[in-house]
Amino acid sequence: MSNTRSLVTAITALCLAGCSASSSVVPIERTGVDVVELSVSEAAERLADGRLTSVELTRAYLARIAAVDDDGPTLDAVIELDAAALAVAAERDRERAAGEVRGPLHGIPVLLKDNIDVVGLVNSAGSLALAEHRPKTDAFLVKRLRQAGAVILGKTNLSEWANFRSDHSISGWSSRGGQTRNPYVLDRNPCGSSSGTGSAIAASLAAVGVGTETDGSIICPAAVAGLVGLKPTVGVVSRRGIIPISVSQDTAGPMGRSVRDVALLMDALAGVDLADPAGAAAQGRIAADHGSGLTADALRGRRIGVLRQAMGFHPGVDAAMDRSIELLRAAGAEVVDANVEGYRSWSAHEFEVLLYEFKHGLDDYLRESGAPIGSLAALIEWNERHRSTVMSLFSQETFEKAQAKGPLTEPVYLQAKESARRLAGESGLLKTLDGARLDMLIAPSTAPAWIIDPVLGDHFLGAGYGMAAVAGTPSLTVPMGEVSGLPVGLTFMARAYAEADLLAWGYAFEQASRSRRAPTYRSTVPLKPQVEAVDQGP
Repeated sequence: MSNTRSLVTAITALCLAGCSASSSVVPIERTGVDVVELSVSEAAERLADGRLTSVELTRAYLARIAAVDDDGPTLDAVIELDAAALAVAAERDRERAAGEVRGPLHGIPVLLKDNIDVVGLVNSAGSLALAEHRPKTDAFLVKRLRQAGAVILGKTNLSEWANFRSDHSISGWSSRGGQTRNPYVLDRNPCGSSSGTGSAIAASLAAVGVGTETDGSIICPAAVAGLVGLKPTVGVVSRRGIIPISVSQDTAGPMGRSVRDVALLMDALAGVDLADPAGAAAQGRIAADHGSGLTADALRGRRIGVLRQAMGFHPGVDAAMDRSIELLRAAGAEVVDANVEGYRSWSAHEFEVLLYEFKHGLDDYLRESGAPIGSLAALIEWNERHRSTVMSLFSQETFEKAQAKGPLTEPVYLQAKESARRLAGESGLLKTLDGARLDMLIAPSTAPAWIIDPVLGDHFLGAGYGMAAVAGTPSLTVPMGEVSGLPVGLTFMARAYAEADLLAWGYAFEQASRSRRAPTYRSTVPLKPQVEAVDQGP
């Protein structure tokens, strides 16, 4: 984003002037903090033993955003910074000095997708229509992050309106934030809609980040950015204060460079919110410690089903899957082929549900949050009036289809909702798991990142995450290798509320695979093999 660098400078200057009171408690003027690939656990250890302060850590991430996101590779992953970040970090340092440590995230900077309400920041879903929308209350999950001691560093760009404005949208592009780039190869797409979070965390612009998903919007950007991403069971993380698409499928979730980092963030995010329509069902079913089962032998004795119906779209991805299957077997798991009856038969029903629920959910959010535009109908009109800036690349036919839908009492909607959940869940994922006595299903997360294409839009070849998204059950992507230097991920899917199990199994695979590599910031994938070493970038 073009004005982020100047904002970083202004924020840093303000803190140097206004945070000096903390210097009598903890030193804040050390330099040379290296945050590249720094894990949450390692940062927390340094904070605990006094080798690092939260102010130093926050300042280091702000400097890296200026160097990598605004200059250098120019990722355009961060759309807005929180002017209070350094002041909050100083307060966390004072609390630590007084013996008040809230948990593993105490003083750790976190980035959030720009569809989550944060007091003091814009919440726009990437749209210029909401560029002045500043919610007056934090989202439920933001309150939990603050309670856990996290430092909200700022917001990340996303695919505008979470990729639900047009069939021809470009993942990672928004009218407010521009085009986010993939840090591995800069002319490649970061996938969406949590594109900014994926690229930012891959490039070490923050310790960890929060994305949201309706169908693939955590798993896909995490996979193409070489990250671990967890899509929780619907209702485990509150949706209150998040710009919605679907009450049936929406969720927020953690994205990080390791399974352990994701587990630590998940502990802070997960919590029952009875005001969330799916919150009551989660009572008593949320793990108290999502990292308790992270052992290298967690896969031993497990029975895994391979969803080959989600394969075959790219030979490099299939080869990575074959290598992953052998690693799983070597780790002590039994791996068999699985078949889902009526695979993808839920797709048409799902889209019908999303159209109905988007209209009503967005109207409610805009009205209740006091947004400057009060309804989907008014938003469509605003976009038409500002077509040259908002719709220069693609239109809003999905908005128009949603606006044409009636109330949520219509039989068409109710039938589609029942069919989608049953076909993906009870008759799909769950029937397959139960019938073959499986602990989990695995599938490729998605294809390698495609070239950013402003003419034709996205080029999806295939993916394995859709069934769990529609079923409302959890899924986890973990890096499993690269194709032409582009990361690809392995998705694990399991029964509802199995987040801790998925993280344990994903951790064991992560330790066996060791597939994550830091971004290379290449300009493109060369047509001919390069003899010289690849520049590793910042």
